[in-house]
Amino acid sequence: MSNPNGPRTGRPPTYAPRGMVSTPHTLASSAGLDALAGGGSAVDAAIAANAVLAVVYPHMAGLGGDGFWLIAGPGTDGVQALNASGPAARAATIQRYRQHGTEIPARGPLAALTVPGAVDGWRLAHERHGRLNWAELFDAAISYARHGAPVSRSLADWLVTDLPILRQDPQMAKTFLPATDPQRDGAVLIQDDLARSLEELATEGARAFYEGSIAERITADLGLRGSPLRREDFAAYRAGWVQPISTTYRGYEVVQLPPNTQGFAALQILNLLEGFDVASWGEGTADYYHHIVEAVKVAFADRDEWLTDPDFVDIPLDLLLDKGYADRRRDLIDPRRALEPGTVEPGVRRGDGAARRQHGGDTVYFTAVDADGMVVSSIQSIYHDFGAAVIGGDTGIILQNRGSSFSLDDRHPNRLEPGKRSSHTIIPAMLLDGGQPVLAFGSMGGEGQPQTQAAMLTRIIDFGYDVQQAIESPRWLMGRTWGTTSSDLRLESRIGDQVARELTRRGHPVRTDAAWSGSMGHAQAIRIHHDRGLLEGGADPRGDGAAHGR
Repeated sequence: MSNPNGPRTGRPPTYAPRGMVSTPHTLASSAGLDALAGGGSAVDAAIAANAVLAVVYPHMAGLGGDGFWLIAGPGTDGVQALNASGPAARAATIQRYRQHGTEIPARGPLAALTVPGAVDGWRLAHERHGRLNWAELFDAAISYARHGAPVSRSLADWLVTDLPILRQDPQMAKTFLPATDPQRDGAVLIQDDLARSLEELATEGARAFYEGSIAERITADLGLRGSPLRREDFAAYRAGWVQPISTTYRGYEVVQLPPNTQGFAALQILNLLEGFDVASWGEGTADYYHHIVEAVKVAFADRDEWLTDPDFVDIPLDLLLDKGYADRRRDLIDPRRALEPGTVEPGVRRGDGAARRQHGGDTVYFTAVDADGMVVSSIQSIYHDFGAAVIGGDTGIILQNRGSSFSLDDRHPNRLEPGKRSSHTIIPAMLLDGGQPVLAFGSMGGEGQPQTQAAMLTRIIDFGYDVQQAIESPRWLMGRTWGTTSSDLRLESRIGDQVARELTRRGHPVRTDAAWSGSMGHAQAIRIHHDRGLLEGGADPRGDGAAHGR
């Protein structure tokens, strides 16, 4: 199903028969592969890789963030979905935050208002599917934190970008600005405090993060600085297994997490595209980009109307994912003229007229497959680059700012309420054929995640690209990411002037970005060729990752 005549701008895919791991950092991929080589499952590999990402990619991942999992293969009876996103603190009320302004601050202790869920997600996944001893999963991460890891290109760039933010928190400055200036590529980053926290986690188990000294030290420090998080919030938290949602595209089943993630928007985009003859447009043409961007606008109108914690709002998922509903919504797409950004009305209204809110974010997506055929598609985030930009006490743990996406508008579906999980942009995905997992894929990048997933799937299914081709092909971003408010259509410059000019003529607010733009997200994927007994992996050159196989 690969297309040898498709674009080959970089490396070929990685092929291997017995196991594979793909992450946005090569050291994390190596740690995951070591877990597989040591007899571990795909879940063991994913946890080991995520732990290393928390050390070597601290601007995008960490123990202080949330995570989501899809797991399929032998013994799973379909696809299992794990929601490891934490709720708002009991003391996090709209009234409390209105004392500080009309919006929740994006940085600082006040932005640290939700319990980090990722570590308890590791616990649940490992209890059900782990093979290695829990403590073994953290050996590589502890070593990199204690003895040092090289500063990657991505981390070095974000250290420069976020220099003013990092200087505002003493522990952040101590850790990432040891000589007052940002560290350069290849410098050695040592995180002794984080190493001690990882050792405690390894020896005492995941619940030590929530019921032991780690939670006590985080909340004691942040509480003095204004955060509503308390030790009781940590102790009460549990991640949970949930029912995944899905749709079909060209005969394949596409699986996502339900709300509080935007996974249903990614499925809606595919439902809209399935009614078009995508292959007839030609990959990389103005028609191709125009129609997908318009489908994104239509899907995002429903997303912004409904995305929140389903425990607080009854979300009509059956209707939103209905093929007939997509047929009606598809009529909004004019093949020759772009819809004005922000003007698309949701197809189903809640009726309270609340203002919509866009979403940004910074994330790591990673995937693993073991020799027995277990497939993991997982994603983890501290939301913005460096999260809330605060470290909790002497733990070395950066707290996420996911709670800053809550609204202080009483009418908004994602309004702040104690115990509520915020809306999430992060969405791991999986493709099934005849009930068997054949592709695990995803990307970081806030608003861009459903767009990148649509690009990857159409290029693989409609145009026959291999996974590395699909990842490397030029991408776009409609809307904002990483806290920007732009509604531009950003195109990687490799798309070309002629296509950009035609999209502008159709009414798109086109802006050209770098040829390989990190703002388009770092995508990873593993494809399972059951007929050949081979795994095919890809990793994004926009990041620092690799697909490693054995």
